[in-house]
Amino acid sequence: MSKRDYYEILGIDKSASQDEIKKNYRKLARKYHPDVNKEADAAEKFKEVKEAYEVLSDDQKRAQYDQFGHSGPQSQGFGGFGGGAQDFGGFGDIFDMFFGGGGRSRDPNAPQQGNDLQYTMILDFEEAVFGKETDIEIPKEESCDTCNGSGAKPGTKPETCSHCHGSGQLNQEQNTPFGRVVNRRVCNYCQGTGKIIPDKCNTCGGSGTVQKNKKIHISIPAGIDEGQQIRVAGKGESGKNGGPAGDLFVVIKVRPHDFFVREGDHIFCELPLTYAQAALGDELEVPTVHGKVKVKVPAGTQTGKTFRIKGKGAPNVRGRGHGDQHIKIKVMTPTNLSEKQKDLLREFNELGGNESTDEQDDNIFQRFRRAFKGE
Repeated sequence: MSKRDYYEILGIDKSASQDEIKKNYRKLARKYHPDVNKEADAAEKFKEVKEAYEVLSDDQKRAQYDQFGHSGPQSQGFGGFGGGAQDFGGFGDIFDMFFGGGGRSRDPNAPQQGNDLQYTMILDFEEAVFGKETDIEIPKEESCDTCNGSGAKPGTKPETCSHCHGSGQLNQEQNTPFGRVVNRRVCNYCQGTGKIIPDKCNTCGGSGTVQKNKKIHISIPAGIDEGQQIRVAGKGESGKNGGPAGDLFVVIKVRPHDFFVREGDHIFCELPLTYAQAALGDELEVPTVHGKVKVKVPAGTQTGKTFRIKGKGAPNVRGRGHGDQHIKIKVMTPTNLSEKQKDLLREFNELGGNESTDEQDDNIFQRFRRAFKGE
């Protein structure tokens, strides 16, 4: 049975570039790979696509194929599956697609960045508003001073692993109907480091790191709020093989305040007034995080009325001014009245003290009376 044309198999013309060849090969290999496509002829098509790619991706083989076709003098070099077991030439790309790049080895001695650390800091309400300078102490992995991070006993040094020859990986070859597949796994003799430590450091036990309590200075910016975090570059765990240290992330928690509530840059509070203060009006000193401020309460102020003190909220953490303080009035109903106070209130009520002078409230009282009189 005659073989199909390799250009036809990959769906390209004879002038196709190497990029076009590789692009079509990847697309078809994904489509027909036996692990993905369960159709009966998928394996055969996958083999056909791979064979075509092996030839056309090699400039020399491609030139020979263009000149002689399948029956040329070098045709035996094209029969990728006809001979004995062989490596999957050019299969690395497909291996990467299906197995996440596991086919490529990583240098175990390459520099690696250290792990990031997280620390939760609890602030008082005012500390979050105004910021502060402070020191914290955190446990972190540091390079062992005894062995300078090598993990080897002083006077000795790590040796290259004789099993993986320093690669950190072991190869396991397996013959399949599609050729010889090479599976790579982490070397279990050196745990992927590529090195064996015959005489381990007594201080760190061969790990090259020890846990230490490290004091770190933290600048808390004014206006920081609950849930926000501060990144301190390079204060995480130490890197490996000369790699950079990780970062420290300080997550902020804020204790609730007895009087103030914060929403963004604005601060809210409730101001209690006696019945007389609300009715007659008053001038009061109101607490803010910036100190006391005088506020005039007009006569007839009702519960729920809100006053705004501009600029007396929290500073914006990015330096965009200040929020405001909002004061909500709460008129307190008197309790535990003396007999004289009760008599005065009864007299006030008889004199019409229960009537509102506000037109809107007056209308409410009128509707209330009509409802009971059946008007």
